[in-house]
Amino acid sequence: MSLSDDWERQRAFLAVLREGSLSGAARLIGTAQPTVRRRVEELEASLGTTLFTRSPLGLLPTERALALSEHAEAMALAAEAFVRSASAGARDVAGTVRISASEIVAIEVLPPILAELCRHHPNLAIELSPNNRNEDMLRREADIAVRMVPPRQDALVARRIGTIPLGLHAHRDYLAARGSPRSLSDLSHHAIIGVESDSPILRQLQRDHQMVARSAMAFRSDSDLAQLAVIRAGLGIGICQVPIGARDPNLVRLLPDAMTLDLETWVVCHEDQRGVARVRAVFDALVAGLQDYIGRPPA
Repeated sequence: MSLSDDWERQRAFLAVLREGSLSGAARLIGTAQPTVRRRVEELEASLGTTLFTRSPLGLLPTERALALSEHAEAMALAAEAFVRSASAGARDVAGTVRISASEIVAIEVLPPILAELCRHHPNLAIELSPNNRNEDMLRREADIAVRMVPPRQDALVARRIGTIPLGLHAHRDYLAARGSPRSLSDLSHHAIIGVESDSPILRQLQRDHQMVARSAMAFRSDSDLAQLAVIRAGLGIGICQVPIGARDPNLVRLLPDAMTLDLETWVVCHEDQRGVARVRAVFDALVAGLQDYIGRPPA
């Protein structure tokens, strides 16, 4: 059994683990369902154990499969990092760079920065992961990350961009129908948009800014994109990044002197990657673009 055969079997195993079915796994890795079944069966035979059991919910992993899952995930990350590293020479601003950022930053902020970058470097390919989870840079889940908390892992190169201010916003149509709050206490008479789950930010808002209780909010979602969408739709008053609100003529910032919350912003990469030309070019472009976004002059 060759190493490449080993990886294809483990890749099929991981796909079934992620998707819970042979058909889903086949779609995920772009192969036929019988091929996925055969590779999983071959892996089971080589290990001398059963990895999945059938249930009405699909294929359920056995204890042995769950014990192997972390190793398979690590191999998948390493394989993906290998492919990105091999996509071009270290001195070429070409090939693939994977970026991780929060949903809002990835979808609302980064696209014009990346578009300008790719116009200057047409041989670059960008993989963008909108993810509110801080992906593990040491495991090479991403080459570069935009984070809203200071990095705490060693072996990382980090550049502090500054702070992105958050503020209360509402659509003009909502304010025309319901009026504008004159103080934070007035918010109790308005439709408030907020989070579905308890969070440190919610507790800080309730402690420092008299934000209404979560149970009294008219719309609740843990997705920042969903909150922004319903603010734009005129459902009520919610929090969004001030630079995003400022570029939308239909959004009005409310009570700026009474409620402001700042998000620390960092661009991070692994120290081993800082000498790779494509990673450096993307890193520098993100730093410059995000500094322009928050209105801070470059250092």
